[in-house]
Amino acid sequence: MTDIVLTPGAVSLAEWRSIYRGATPRLDRSCAAAIAESAAAVARILAKGEPVYGINTGFGKLASVRIGDEDLATLQRNIVLSHAAGTGAPSPVPVVRLMMALKLASLAQGASGVKPETVALIEAMLVRGLTPVIPSQGSVGASGDLAPLSHMAAAMIGVGEIMVGGKRWPAEEALREAGLMPLELGPKEGLALLNGTQFSTANALAGLFGAERLFQSALVTGALSTEAAKGSDTPFDHRIHRLRRHRGQIETADALRSLMAGSAIRASHLVDDIRVQDPYCLRCQPQVMGAALDVLRQAAATLETEANGVTDNPLIFAEADEALSGGNFHAEPVAFAADMIALVVCEIGSIAERRIAMLVDPALSGLPAFLTPKPGLNSGFMIPQVTAAALVSENKQRATPASVDSIPTSANQEDHVSMAAHGARRLLDMVENASAVIGIELLAAVQGCDFHAPLLSSEALEAARARLRKAVPHLDDDRHFHPDMEAANAIVRSGALIEAAGLDLPGLG
Repeated sequence: MTDIVLTPGAVSLAEWRSIYRGATPRLDRSCAAAIAESAAAVARILAKGEPVYGINTGFGKLASVRIGDEDLATLQRNIVLSHAAGTGAPSPVPVVRLMMALKLASLAQGASGVKPETVALIEAMLVRGLTPVIPSQGSVGASGDLAPLSHMAAAMIGVGEIMVGGKRWPAEEALREAGLMPLELGPKEGLALLNGTQFSTANALAGLFGAERLFQSALVTGALSTEAAKGSDTPFDHRIHRLRRHRGQIETADALRSLMAGSAIRASHLVDDIRVQDPYCLRCQPQVMGAALDVLRQAAATLETEANGVTDNPLIFAEADEALSGGNFHAEPVAFAADMIALVVCEIGSIAERRIAMLVDPALSGLPAFLTPKPGLNSGFMIPQVTAAALVSENKQRATPASVDSIPTSANQEDHVSMAAHGARRLLDMVENASAVIGIELLAAVQGCDFHAPLLSSEALEAARARLRKAVPHLDDDRHFHPDMEAANAIVRSGALIEAAGLDLPGLG
């Protein structure tokens, strides 16, 4: 993929998405002067001989302990090593790379007091594919994502492990093989590296980007389910939604109407259909999915702002040679955004599971029971619907807001925390669950449409059907179902279903 030039403080959501999906970030060189001046300001502040938190004092509850000049380098190394206390499975490489890019853009704004060499090392590691191994658990999302970011900083000083080409290397060896030297930390630098919200924000952005793809895929499968059930597109009439005025609802209805435009299946039951109204899972798609889209966009706005902010502590104001201690590391905005995304992901899967349940019920869908030509002898889609229900219930449990929780840490110095890391870290698993539900709906909806042959759906939906049928044949008799589900899930997760439909579906933009 092409390089992304980061302009610190002004990076777009689309650029963060590109980095998450593999683009290589490089700094806009115009920020070099601000970085150098910030480091020089730290030296001038130290020269005053006054105690300044994080520069010549202890940390957290130990802030009152004064550190002598001869121990300042040791102080910064010690904080990195002592705080690298995470646990759990390694964070996904794309998430860690995004975290590093976020930290790079933050430090480059010239408010963190780090040397140009420190910023350059993060950039070089990103360019050369060196990704620190970051345990996924251990942050409460206040005083920064201390443990995860400490593992990143530890790798930069040659401690811990680094992933290179899918293999774990000792950090010092990986740096050496890439032609890089371990970092010698100067005053303030250890704290600047490990303090901030970049781990929580990276995980939340990853969840956001996954939720956007999930949303668009669910529009396609929702339209296919409507076709399979011979539902009406009247509830998608633009006049209905313009009266309510919600942007997401209007755009969702427009998208569903466009997806079904020109369908012969729809035309076949425009006259003499005895049904008056469809179930809510079909009829209220614009209202449910539109609300989900609006909430995703609110979360996106919060996370784009956070991604462009500076969140370590203390902050250096070079023009006044001041180090101001505050609380930008508190990740409450990220926690709220992550909770919003979790609710959206849960609801997208929930309404999709209801459509699957409707399709397999002949009393509701008018289709053969469990979408099999020989029900009884064959079970058809009986258990895939159960699997979808299980996944939806799991997501319901995970969707409980994390931001309402708090647990005091650091001897009550950090007495209110955001839990943003926990709230954000669950999102990728929730998206994976919901994507599997949408994959099952894709299988069921296409199977249902097959029963309407020789009638065809719209051009967009027929292209989506064809994409699935390249990988999964029509189900006549029972067969090993798991491979079919995995193939459909892969089509959803990769964005191939959206691409096949060929329409410009609404998203975060």
